[in-house]
Amino acid sequence: MADPRPLADAIAGIVREAAGLALARFHTDFARWEKTGGSPVCEVDLAVDRLLKDRLSALLPDAGWLSEETADRPDRLACRRVWVVDPIDGTRDYIRGRPGWCVSVALIEDGHPLIGVLDAPVRGETWHAVAGHGVTRDGARVHAGTRTAFPGARVPVDALPKADRDLVAVQKPNSIALRIAMVADDRADLVATLRWGNEWDIAAAVLVAAEAGATVSDALGAPLTFNKPDPRAYGVLVTTPGIHDAAVAHLAPRARAAIG
Repeated sequence: MADPRPLADAIAGIVREAAGLALARFHTDFARWEKTGGSPVCEVDLAVDRLLKDRLSALLPDAGWLSEETADRPDRLACRRVWVVDPIDGTRDYIRGRPGWCVSVALIEDGHPLIGVLDAPVRGETWHAVAGHGVTRDGARVHAGTRTAFPGARVPVDALPKADRDLVAVQKPNSIALRIAMVADDRADLVATLRWGNEWDIAAAVLVAAEAGATVSDALGAPLTFNKPDPRAYGVLVTTPGIHDAAVAHLAPRARAAIG
């Protein structure tokens, strides 16, 4: 396609509007409940999802749609481009009145993120990434760190398990997208999950990280692709380039044991 940066600017404006809607309802009395499997959802998730679907679908009518809060439709698989959306990533923090949440929107083209936007209005942080054109946080270019030693790597977690005590815990937002963005702007060196995760959780954030120079894969070190029939991957691993191989070697045995 033509230069995607003007389209990215239009997307960022829509995401800013959606983040404003979420912020206006933050710390108010809204309905909340648990979905099957115990993950939380609230009426604001659904309101933000509706706004994004209306605005983004009008912007690119030919693009498919995949969102945490919308029933999945197989017709997205026939689309070259698809929106992958988490209207509020980090709903637990949103419900609890904490700042660790954001609106996450990615435009996928041919299975790979083309544009990614994260807007965390309580934190006053926004990330805009365009494939091949880098990433900004609040309008300024950001870059992943240069760490090459795995021991001592900074990880956003609540607590480190015994097997990872050679790492360093740093503050952890509930949003996995915001944790990944911490690698992009050199506030962390490593983010890893060892579970099945959904495309909408990571699609925008992994482009943010990759465009900042981080290395991105699934938990076994394989490349990530998007708009799959089963929109999941086993884990995500985002690191500074110099420790990715060591991180895979450290975590892959656990991942293989969990997958069985």
